[in-house]
Amino acid sequence: MTHILKLIRWKNLLMIALMQYLIKYALLIPFKESHGVSTTLSDFNFLILVFATLCIAAGGYIINDIYDVETDKINKPNQLIINKHITEKNASTLFIILNIIGVGLGFYLANGIGKPTFFTAFFIASALLYIYSTSLKQIAIVGNIVVSLVVALSILLVGIYEIIPAININNKAVQMTFLNIIKDYAIFAFMINLIRELIKDIEDIDGDYKAGIQTLPILIGRDRANKLIIILSLIPIFSITYYVITYLFKQQIVVGYFLILVIAPLIYVTIKLFNAKQKAQYKHISLVLKIVMLTGMLSLLLYNFILK
Repeated sequence: MTHILKLIRWKNLLMIALMQYLIKYALLIPFKESHGVSTTLSDFNFLILVFATLCIAAGGYIINDIYDVETDKINKPNQLIINKHITEKNASTLFIILNIIGVGLGFYLANGIGKPTFFTAFFIASALLYIYSTSLKQIAIVGNIVVSLVVALSILLVGIYEIIPAININNKAVQMTFLNIIKDYAIFAFMINLIRELIKDIEDIDGDYKAGIQTLPILIGRDRANKLIIILSLIPIFSITYYVITYLFKQQIVVGYFLILVIAPLIYVTIKLFNAKQKAQYKHISLVLKIVMLTGMLSLLLYNFILK
């Protein structure tokens, strides 16, 4: 059981679940009465939405590990699970089961809210994760963008299933305002994840090179890739700073939170990238970005201060 939990990256799945629950219960539900926000799913159906998302994500991690066996033997030999603790056949079976459950539950929810086409979001996410692992990963930048889009989609799913079906003439302005907030968080997640994916490519350059995978660091070299990531790392810094100055400047607690727990760590990442050479340094930077993703999503708890 322990090996299965490691295979499906249970810590990452917890973060996805936390993000989705924060959006519903920290951003949407508290403003039902004060701002007239309308949501669609019951608590139980929302639990199904989260579970369906986790099934698709878990399946994505499994198929990725199946196709990464050779590179992982070099990049992280101590963390190998496929063919060491779980057979490739059993892992493939688990991948298929999780995707059937995820897409099936998405279809059930979409029909339940009278929007049957919405289930395609789950189908697309499932297909993208499979195509990413089998072929897109070997195309520089494209694979990184695709997996980051899927992360952003896991956030957008809450808006798609909760807000859009409840839009009517009377509440359209309010619903769109909250949908735009969710969209902004999805963009944030996309940017942070893309930078992290590129950093992981530098971290895994040795195994990828021997496996013949054409990642960005292999195509243009480690140093050039590092410089490109430094430039990309400035985008979320400036974007979030602009967002805080434009929309949140009156709330000192919120401004302080973003400066200390989001912007400052991102600046730290950029500075660290200038001197990064060793695998351990890139691993540290990747961990900091993961923490920034968490602190960024936890800022949803501050909307009681923002939307007074």
